[in-house]
This record gives sequence, C-alpha cells and structure tokens, in this order.
Amino acid sequence: MANNQEIAKQIIEAVGGDENIVSAAHCATRLRIMVKDKEKINQDQVENIEKVKGAFYNSGQYQVILGTGTVNKIYEEVTKLGIDASSKGEQAKEAAKSGSRFQRAIRTFGDVFVPIIPALVATGLFMGLRGLVMQEQILALFGMSPEDISQNFLLFTEILTDTAFVFLPALVAWSTFRVFGGSPIIGLVLGLMLVSPALPNAWGVAGGSVEPLMFFGFIPVLGYQGSVLPAFIAGIIGAKLEKQIRKRVPDAFDLIVTPFLTLLIMIFLALFVIGPVFHTVEDLILRGTVAVLEWPFGISGLLIGGLNQIIVVSGVHHVFNMLEISLLENLGYNPYNAIVTCATAAQGGAALAVGLKSKSTKLKALALPSSFSAFLGITEPAIFGVNLRYGKPFIMGLIGGAVGGFFASIFGLKATGMAITVIPGTLLYLNGQILLYLLVNLIAIGTAFALTWMFGYSDKMLKNQQQ
Repeated sequence: MANNQEIAKQIIEAVGGDENIVSAAHCATRLRIMVKDKEKINQDQVENIEKVKGAFYNSGQYQVILGTGTVNKIYEEVTKLGIDASSKGEQAKEAAKSGSRFQRAIRTFGDVFVPIIPALVATGLFMGLRGLVMQEQILALFGMSPEDISQNFLLFTEILTDTAFVFLPALVAWSTFRVFGGSPIIGLVLGLMLVSPALPNAWGVAGGSVEPLMFFGFIPVLGYQGSVLPAFIAGIIGAKLEKQIRKRVPDAFDLIVTPFLTLLIMIFLALFVIGPVFHTVEDLILRGTVAVLEWPFGISGLLIGGLNQIIVVSGVHHVFNMLEISLLENLGYNPYNAIVTCATAAQGGAALAVGLKSKSTKLKALALPSSFSAFLGITEPAIFGVNLRYGKPFIMGLIGGAVGGFFASIFGLKATGMAITVIPGTLLYLNGQILLYLLVNLIAIGTAFALTWMFGYSDKMLKNQQQ
C-alpha cells in the first residue's frame, strides 16, 4: 500500500512532471493543479493511482478527486516535493482567463453567490428546526400546545430565520464588489442603503399596506429587502465605477473622494434606475420559475431531476443559486431542492450498484465511498470517478433522478432552505415532510441501483477499459 508521499510523486509524474505544473491548490475533496500543457496529462495513469477517485480537467484546472481529509495530506506532500502552492482564490483568477465568454460568466456568477450560501444554509436549518419544534405532535410530547409558545421565543426564532434575507442585498452587493475588484465595504454599505429603514419596506409594499415613494410622478422607490438582481447589477456597476473614479482621483484625496462619489452616484442609480428595472426582471424570472415548477403531472420534477446532474457536469449549476434564493425569499419555501436531491441521491445509487456488483477490489474501494459521498450531497467522486467513466451507470443515475424528481413534484415537497441534499437535506424537511422526503430519495436510489445492476454495469466494462 503506497504512502501519501509515493502517491504525490505518482500524481506529479502522471500529469507531466513538475516542469508541466504551474501550481497546486486544494478544496474540500479535490487537488487542483494548474498545468502548462493539458495534453501531457496521462488520464489513465492518474485514475489508476491508489486513493484517486477520479480526475477531470475543468475551469483551467486539472482536478484530482481524493476525498475529504485525504486531499489535505496529499497536497502537503505535493508541496514538499517542490510544487508551488497557491490559494484556491489565486488559481481561480488564473482559471477565469480560460474558457468561453459564457463559461467565464457562469464562473463569475458562482464566485459571487457561493460565499453567501453558508449563511442561507444556516437560515434554512433554523427554519426547519422551528418547523419541527412548532409541530403539535412534538409539543405534545412535552405536554404543550402551540398556544403555550411565548411571543418572545417566536421573536427570537424570527431573528434567526429572517435576518439573512432582510439584509440579502447587502450580502450580494458586498460579494459582487469583492469579485469585480471594488472595495467590499463600499459594496456592503451600498447594499445596506437598499434596505434602509427610511425606505418603504418591500414586503409592506407587496402586501398593499405601504405605498412606495413616487419620484417624478412615475418612478416607484422602495426598499429591496430580499431582492437579489438589483443588488447584483448595482454591485457590478458600482465596482467598475469605483475603479474608474480611483484612477482619476489624486492619492491624497482618494480616501475621501472615491467612496463619497461611488456611493452618491450608485444610490441614485440603484434607487431610480437599476432597482425599478431589475426588480421587474427578477419578478418575471421568479414567475417563470414558479410556473415551470407547477407544471402538472410531475413533469417539472421529471425534467429537472433527469437533467440536473448533466448541468452539474457542465459546471453551470451555480446559475440556479439565484433562483433558489428568490424562491425562498418570495415564497418562503424551495421546491427545487427536493427535485435536485433526488438527482444527487440517484448518482449515489448507481455508484453503489457498481461497487457491490464489481469483483474488482480497487473499483469497490472507489465506488462504495463515492456512493456514500453522494448520499452526503457531494456527487463529484461518484460521477467522475465511477459513473461517467463507464457511461451507462451515469445514464441510469439520470433516470433514477428523473423518477425521484417526478414523485417529489407530485408530492409537492418544499424545502425550508437550500444547498444541502440527501442525508444532510433531511434537516430542511423536519416540518412534517420528512417521511415523504425519505421516500422520494429511496425511490431515486432504488431506481438507479436496480437499473445499473441489471443493465448499467458488468465487469466486462472494466476489462474493456483496461485493454
């Protein structure tokens, strides 16, 4: 059994030697290597290295899947062997220069919204826990009823569940300024201005209890609590404006003049132009999304559940973060999560079938942990390490995702949050939906497992690939 240092040496050799490596970094599960010439990479040699669960080239990086914990140890050995270390962020900047304009735009979109997701995940978990605690059956176990819950306790739970969405424009503007090269603190203040208590509250206006301020007789001005697109567009324009102002202002006045002019110009643009226009656009996108999710006979679940992992492989799935955020903010729930959970679980079911059916010790050691990783919501090891490598298991996983998504849509499952799926995702369905949630996951896993076992894999595939 090779030790970590030997594995690191084998990886370096397989990707073309240290002379072909620019730098190395890592994330939670993958060793990310920037290479000079991707044609020098020996894909088969990499995939046959012990502890490697798969590898692929994407976003300007060669990404070797090693799994949680293992990747840290291998990365440490790689750097000890003289490979330059770089942060994931530094590599992302280099990788951003590669790919088509569309691919770069999607990566940028992900760079903006991914850092916000942990706060929204926590919020969703708080919503789920509140839903669990407030169920009559749960309260009855302690001899209580909903009427026994104090208003102070309810107020406390509202602080946990509402804060991130009330100040969502501030989070979005902060992250957008950061990605587009502006000062994040200026972006944060601009976002806070969009939800200033001095403005009519967006939810009050939507409910009809508050009237927006009307400027020039036709421009409605209100707060943008919970909005995403206005803050995103304002962040892009604001960051670019700040950089242009900074170029023209003498250094002695930069500290005073640049933030003053940036915020002054941007709040006028945000309230009078960007906000009204893009709030309307955002509303149209939301209405379209809800309309698709409400297609009858489970059609939306069938299509989304079947196609979701193809979108994940293409790397453009981050574009849906904004839609999920909008669903949670405007509807208070997220039906999209249950459908994509089934797509994720099904890929785990397909990998599990491969692992149990194969007689190859190496493939079992790869497929079984990869399937468990998928059940925790991380599908890269299962997809790139097993299912896509043999082709048919990936297709059977897509079918399983479609079937599970169909039932999730038929049952009308609605998550209280986003970004976590399968086993961790149970925390988003504690408000009386947990049994149906488990059922659709089992349907997705079972369908993918059965199809893969019967039609999707045999050890002949393994032999053919080794020839």
